[in-house]
Amino acid sequence: MEHRQFGRSGLRVTALSLGAMTFGEAQGFMKGVHADDAEARRVLDTALDAGIDTIDTANGYAEGRSEEFLGRALKARRRDSIVLATKCRFPTLGGTAPMHPNQFGLSRASVLWNCEQSLKRLQTDYIDLYQVHMQDGSVPIDETLRAMDDLVRSGKVRYIGCSNYTGWQLMKALAIADARNLERFVTLQAFYSLIARDLELELVPLSLEEKLGILPWSPLGGGFLTGKYRRGKPRPQGARRTDTTGQFLQFDEERGFTIVDELEKVAVAHGATITQAALNYLLRKPGVTSVIIGAKTMAQLADDLKAADWEMTAEEVARLDALSAPPRLYPHWMLERLTQDR
Repeated sequence: MEHRQFGRSGLRVTALSLGAMTFGEAQGFMKGVHADDAEARRVLDTALDAGIDTIDTANGYAEGRSEEFLGRALKARRRDSIVLATKCRFPTLGGTAPMHPNQFGLSRASVLWNCEQSLKRLQTDYIDLYQVHMQDGSVPIDETLRAMDDLVRSGKVRYIGCSNYTGWQLMKALAIADARNLERFVTLQAFYSLIARDLELELVPLSLEEKLGILPWSPLGGGFLTGKYRRGKPRPQGARRTDTTGQFLQFDEERGFTIVDELEKVAVAHGATITQAALNYLLRKPGVTSVIIGAKTMAQLADDLKAADWEMTAEEVARLDALSAPPRLYPHWMLERLTQDR
């Protein structure tokens, strides 16, 4: 498994990392979309044995049970051979039970308390990557950064990152960190795939300029880019997008069907699957450090792992780029039009 530089840090992580959102039985968000513990354990062990050394979870996944599962399952593994990432921001109980207002959000009180709780659930004395799960407009950014900086200086956290940030909030956080000599975000975890390339308008150029590693989540668009949803064909029963109403991930499905058709052509040319082609495409994109795969079954994991065994051509990437390019919003279209000949 290829290792890549972790943003501007000296750490190296595998090109594919394992997302643990489906580990642990969720009662709130993601209810019914989890793997049972036996299958989750097989998926985790197989991924690690295949060379994946990076695992991503969050305090709120399955109301903390994802972290608890990992804490039990990783006890027999060498801790220094695993890059363990988790997050804070949302209530651990995810609305399934009341929590004190100082136990969620990005205040100093919440960040420090949640880190201690995650350490206990993960049964470890340090977290490799501690991420803020989403910006919190009710808390000054410098308060959050100071708390994260203290966690790094105490040895409880090695590196810090952010997720689901806007471009201006991320740049503000980086500027404040630089001005006050605080620990800097080294990664951005964000929704990024062939059906959702909005990241390329602001956040990819920012990440490249500031040397942040990009960690795409939901690289298959909630399963849409596996090929099980096709134009004019019945939707599989019991899948995430069986019912098109109230979907969390928002994208143009009609455009998505065209992208899947092209992915199939690329996959056939390489003796691969549509899933593998979608993941392989992201592995070729500038700034991407590690693509988070969220396999909940052994069959899904086996398919995902093969995505790193081959490389699509530059011409194939260009074809997919053309089909999936995000709309050029202002001021991007104006800047491109007025500078293209200069």
